[in-house]
Amino acid sequence: MSGLLLVSGKGGVGKTSVSCALALRHSWAGRRVLLVSTDPAHNLGHAWDLPLGDDPRRVVEHGPGHVDAVEIDPAAVVERHLAAVGRTMRRLLPEHLHGPAARHLDQARHAPGTHESAVLERLAELVVDACGPSSAYDLVVVDTAPTGHTLRLVALPERLTTWTEGLLAGRDRSERLGAAVRGLGGGDDTADRDAELRRVLVRRRQRFATFRDLLVDPARAGFVLVTAAERLPVAETAALHGELHALGIGVDALVVNRRSPDDGGLLAQRRRLEEPHVESLRRLGVPLTEVPLLPGELIGESALGVLAERLEGVGAG
Repeated sequence: MSGLLLVSGKGGVGKTSVSCALALRHSWAGRRVLLVSTDPAHNLGHAWDLPLGDDPRRVVEHGPGHVDAVEIDPAAVVERHLAAVGRTMRRLLPEHLHGPAARHLDQARHAPGTHESAVLERLAELVVDACGPSSAYDLVVVDTAPTGHTLRLVALPERLTTWTEGLLAGRDRSERLGAAVRGLGGGDDTADRDAELRRVLVRRRQRFATFRDLLVDPARAGFVLVTAAERLPVAETAALHGELHALGIGVDALVVNRRSPDDGGLLAQRRRLEEPHVESLRRLGVPLTEVPLLPGELIGESALGVLAERLEGVGAG
């Protein structure tokens, strides 16, 4: 079965570049990698200098090893989801409820949390399929949104699983009542609708439960936290490490990106200012890799390969 590697950190510290470089490094080893971005800012396409979308596109290939990349489009996912829900509701609900249901879905399109839930739905779909026993991939690398979004993302599977179980419990009560009504001579339409809705809810619950179980399995999933050797990114990284630990999710590695060189000039003075921040990260007890400030833009396979060479052992699994 495939593994899962999530890369996170404060915005602007280079986590997308690190995600791409890690995926590339694994492809060098002959692994088939699915690289997924959940960040609304989406920089994967810029990093590879290729247009990307919601369906996997091959960005690099090395013999049997390759990287396919996906940029999850929350708006497109929401529209697909609402269209599917609308079709199901029109099939399951009596005709006089079609109008109210359509209005409810239109309001849901702009409700708080709708886009995050849509991203999670799509991510869970991609990850569960890609990490299954018959997957075409050996590894899924997820370039997550900045820290706060990441915490909500990893907490959502538990919440949505619980919520779906509550809906199923409600369906159980409804089905018992429906059975009593049918025993008094009612039709079978309600039974058919209940059975189909139950199948939808059970499939959704299983997907979220599988995703949640994968996230907390240290043998199959882990986090790489990317930071800069500065006060705010380091404080945010330490807080994220604590939150993930509380959720039962392991952190495999810390990457301190863009370390200033000790060249005897201005940047050497900056490096001395960075040292206490790096030392505070070492106290977290997580393997730490320092990546120097690299020349040029990290765009395209060749440039990302330079960064990949600096990430030996990171997220090795």
